[in-house]
Amino acid sequence: MPIALAFFVQYAYGILFLWVLVEQFGIPIPSIPVLLTAGTLSATHRIHASYSLVAVLLACMIADSVWYFLGRRYGNSILRLLCRFSLEASTCVSKTEGYFIRRGPVTLLFAKFVPGLSTVAAPIAGQTGMPYSRFFWWDLAGSIVWAEAYLLAGRFFGDIAQKSTAFFHVLSHFAFTLFVLMVLGFMAYRIMKQRRFLTQVRALRLEPEELKEMIDHAAEAGNIPPFIVDLRHPLDYLPDPRVLPGAVRIGPNEIALHNEKIPRDRDVILYCTCPSEETSAKVALQLQKVGVYRVRPLRGGFDGWKEAGYPLEDYVEPQDQPATSKLIAAL
Repeated sequence: MPIALAFFVQYAYGILFLWVLVEQFGIPIPSIPVLLTAGTLSATHRIHASYSLVAVLLACMIADSVWYFLGRRYGNSILRLLCRFSLEASTCVSKTEGYFIRRGPVTLLFAKFVPGLSTVAAPIAGQTGMPYSRFFWWDLAGSIVWAEAYLLAGRFFGDIAQKSTAFFHVLSHFAFTLFVLMVLGFMAYRIMKQRRFLTQVRALRLEPEELKEMIDHAAEAGNIPPFIVDLRHPLDYLPDPRVLPGAVRIGPNEIALHNEKIPRDRDVILYCTCPSEETSAKVALQLQKVGVYRVRPLRGGFDGWKEAGYPLEDYVEPQDQPATSKLIAAL
C-alpha cells in the first residue's frame, strides 16, 4: 500500500475530524474529497463508516456551536467577517437570512450542501435568537444528511472498484494523486467563479465619492437625485438603522418582482452590507435584464459610505411605495 494511503488509513478519523473542523471554521478548503476518500476506503473495511461519521459530526457540531454563540454575541460583525473569507462571491449573508425568514430552522438541513452557506448559517441562527437546543438538533440532522451523502457516495464507488482487481490496484496506487486533484479542482472552480463574479462587479460599481457628487450636483441644480435603494436585511438595521439620503428600503428578493417601481429616467444606486457588493451586483444584473440599465452597486455599500463620513439620515417610509411598505411589514 502506498505510504500516503497507509498514512490516511492509520489516521483517518483524526484527519476527517481536523479537515472538516477547519473547513467549518471558515477556511475555504473543500471537505468533499476527504469524505469521498473515506467512504471509498470503507469498502475495503480498513476504515469504519460509522466511526468516520462520528468524527465528521463531532467536528461539525463543535464548529457550528462556536459560530452560533459568536453570532448570538457579536451578530453582524461576525457575518461580514465570514463573508470576506468565503470563496463564494455569489453567496452573501442576506441570502441565508432570506432562507431563515422563509424556512426557519429547516434551512439547517440543506445549508451544508450550498457552498458558502455552511459556515454562515450557524451564526445567523444565533443572531436570530433561535434557541440553542433547537439549533443543535436541526444542525445535527443537517450534518448527518450532508456527511452520509458523500460517505455513501464514496462507499458506492469503492464497491464498484472492488469488482475489478486491476482497476482497484491502479486506484490504490494513485489514490493520493486523485485526492489532491479533487481538492485542487474544487478550489480552482470556486476561485474561477469568484473572479468571474468580481469582474462583473468591478465593471458596474460606483464609488461613494461619485455618488456624493451626484447627490450634491442634483441639489445645486434643482434636479431629481439618483434613486437609491437600501437592500439590507432587517437584521442588518440593528447596528445602525439609518440610511443614505433619500434611500428606499426594498428587499433584494422583491425588487425584481416590482421592477416597475424603479425609475428608468435616472440613475439607480443599490447598496447592501456584503463584502464586494455581492447582493447589490446580483440585483443590478437582474434589473438590467428587465430593462433598468442605469443601475449600479455602491462600492463598499453602507459601511463604505459611512466610513467615508458622508451623511446618513433616519428612514422615513415613502407614502408612494406600497410594495416596499408591504415587504418591510412582512419582515
